[in-house]
Amino acid sequence: MSTLEIRDLHVTVDEADGSVKEILRGVDLTINSGEVHAVMGPNGSGKSTLAYSIAGHPKYTVTGGSVTLDGEDVLEMSVDERARAGMFLAMQYPVEVPGVTVSNFLRTAKTAIDGEAPKLRTWVKDVKQAMDDLRMDSSFSERNVNEHFSGGEKKRHEILQMELLKPKFAILDETDSGLDVDALKIVSEGVNRSLASVNPGVLLITHYTRILRYIKPDFVHVFVGGKVAEQGGPELADALEESGYDRFLTPA
Repeated sequence: MSTLEIRDLHVTVDEADGSVKEILRGVDLTINSGEVHAVMGPNGSGKSTLAYSIAGHPKYTVTGGSVTLDGEDVLEMSVDERARAGMFLAMQYPVEVPGVTVSNFLRTAKTAIDGEAPKLRTWVKDVKQAMDDLRMDSSFSERNVNEHFSGGEKKRHEILQMELLKPKFAILDETDSGLDVDALKIVSEGVNRSLASVNPGVLLITHYTRILRYIKPDFVHVFVGGKVAEQGGPELADALEESGYDRFLTPA
């Protein structure tokens, strides 16, 4: 059992005009192994900022609070140290890496995280199985990372990484965006396979409830104005489906 604890997290970002804007204004979350926490909220509420701050994106500055993984200070770790500690981020907008094939990228990442190269025969088998499960053609492995990928291919590739790298905690930043119904189901099945096999904690960021029909959350947190405005169980997502975010945005 592992625990990711976020306590009173405050984060700022440097704006293009040189000003500094506070995005997160005191976030508290505790995620344990095997738990799925859905973070929902309107645009600009700080959901993606939370994801990238935990992962160590240099654009964001943590000005207060703490993030710990099994008692270890995540904020003191470099980005690669966070990955080796068991953190994984599926990005909303995965970047292209020209000249690096998917197969080389995956094996290099696995080697870096585990500290040793996987046995080739076992690795090839695992990659093929994971790609088959995600309905990915075998030729996909020889393409350059995210180069000329469709939106659906990028998201499947993110979940392929999750299945093969087996993190302790996975942050999925709007993995459902841009997916049609079939692709959404396939991607969700991949997340559920990871939950069943390695029992990670999952922080699932989304605007909509449709992905929650396939990946069942244990907890739902509503983000508004850079903090948690309300939290509850799966029934909270159902209420949001009915009423939206108006009641959180309308001044009292």
